[in-house]
Amino acid sequence: MQIRYPQASYIDPTARVFGAVTLEEGASLWPYTVIRAEGAFVRIGLNSNLQDHVMVHVGYNKPTIVGEFCSITHRVVLHGCTIGDHCLIGIGATIMEGAVIGENSIVAGHSYVADNTVIPPNSIVMGTPAKVVRTVNSFVGNRINALLYLRNAQAYAKGEHRAWDGPEYEAEAARWKQDAEALFKARYGQG
Repeated sequence: MQIRYPQASYIDPTARVFGAVTLEEGASLWPYTVIRAEGAFVRIGLNSNLQDHVMVHVGYNKPTIVGEFCSITHRVVLHGCTIGDHCLIGIGATIMEGAVIGENSIVAGHSYVADNTVIPPNSIVMGTPAKVVRTVNSFVGNRINALLYLRNAQAYAKGEHRAWDGPEYEAEAARWKQDAEALFKARYGQG
């Protein structure tokens, strides 16, 4: 499967991908991820990760789009929805057809985002049905989480399974934080 998506940083051998799917540079698919795109398309953005047991499907007439630097965590279901850049979708969350999650947002674990729900950028979302509970720009933390998975993916692609340990990792993580904070300030004028 890696040959089909040479720009991806890591595709676990157990991942299953069918149909019109694009994995942009640095994207990673972790154990038992399933993506099916029989009708519309699926696009996974730059340096985004779909973690263990994520299920992605298209809607009846809607693609599923995951932006850049996103972490779609364990057991998430994405169904015909759009996830903005720099988002983190928490463990076990479900996001349904036509839903849009604005950039820099976090959807809490086990939340259910109903059909056609539009979540503004910089939101913390939770519940069933999911609602915005707070407004916070989570750009820095979400970008760092995606970079953690990019590092891990590059290590896994070489058969190394301890990418988050040791002084080299700690130094790189400190650089990511510094770079993300500078980029945040440049983009949003805050710091």
